[in-house]
Amino acid sequence: MIVNLEDYRRQAQRALPVFAFDYVDGGADDQRTLADNRAAFDRWQFVATMLRDVSVRRLDVQLGDTALAAPCLIAPTGYNGMLRYRADQMLAQAAERAGITYIQSTVSTASLEDIPAGRTGARWFQLYVLKDRSVTVDLLRRARAAGCTNLVVSVDAVHFGNRERDQRHYRKPMKLSLASYLNVARHPGWVLRTLVPGGMPGFGNLRPYLPPQYRRGVGGATYFAQQMDDTLNWQTLAWIRSLWQGGLYVKGILTIDDAEAALALGADGLILSNHGGRQLDGSVSPLTVLPEIRRACGPAARILIDGGIRRGTDVVKALALGANAVLVGRPILYAVAVAGEAGVVRALTLLTQEIDRTLAQLGCRSVAELGPHLLRRREI
Repeated sequence: MIVNLEDYRRQAQRALPVFAFDYVDGGADDQRTLADNRAAFDRWQFVATMLRDVSVRRLDVQLGDTALAAPCLIAPTGYNGMLRYRADQMLAQAAERAGITYIQSTVSTASLEDIPAGRTGARWFQLYVLKDRSVTVDLLRRARAAGCTNLVVSVDAVHFGNRERDQRHYRKPMKLSLASYLNVARHPGWVLRTLVPGGMPGFGNLRPYLPPQYRRGVGGATYFAQQMDDTLNWQTLAWIRSLWQGGLYVKGILTIDDAEAALALGADGLILSNHGGRQLDGSVSPLTVLPEIRRACGPAARILIDGGIRRGTDVVKALALGANAVLVGRPILYAVAVAGEAGVVRALTLLTQEIDRTLAQLGCRSVAELGPHLLRRREI
């Protein structure tokens, strides 16, 4: 029975081969950052106000040209076709039904052209910058043509993290071990849902740029890693700003200096992120630095965060500490793996119901009424 997002995680652990589950569920090195992203929310407690008429409540927020029915976006995640055939399309369609936004990744299984445009302002694209600048230019052209209104530039994955939990399932890069193959054989349902309909998934957005031998299967991941631009810097970001006329968000910010520099350069917003604990283990959690970055950047700055969000109460804590909205990743992937589009719709419904219930219990009529006065730091 599914009553919360953690239920989807437990079911996904049973439904997926262990290599696929660990790809989604795991972090870098000792996974300390992965754990701390969750623990950061537990360090805050609510202080509810009473005797207010909150019988009518609103969850909607506005991010530039994007209207959200709830303060959530589906985070950009790669190679979702490993979880279920057409998973990216399912994520986009569920977001459309929920009135929120799906952020499509550069390394999604589906291409930009495979996903309908949907509501005006509801389609965003996440960009990884590659060495070949003509590829970046063409990806931006395709994103505009597909109806994407906002661009998310990830700056925290230039040098890939050491994901040991992933590595244990491979005898060499991109080659599963015998034990992993045997584990796949124990998950015939996954094979039927994922491989039988379309074969081994590839990278839809990168297909036009990949050598023929890398266009199917996970071999494209090796080629993609080799093509990441490890010289990415502020000048590169300024160049992207000059090419992209829509909204621009910089994802991977964790310091005041970087936040102020991104906004000064012309970014429309920031996404505080440590890449879900998959990059530098030991990084501070986005929630921890959120209050100081909000104070430094002022009330007008658009600040989003991700990392560790599993409950509507987590979303409300992030908003109270200064976020305009949050990105939700892993819980949505568990849901699509278990139950496809219907699972994502259910997961988003559960999340928004929890947000709404938390607002009511705090005595707030809208997310605009949230603030740090409703929180106290837990005494240790």
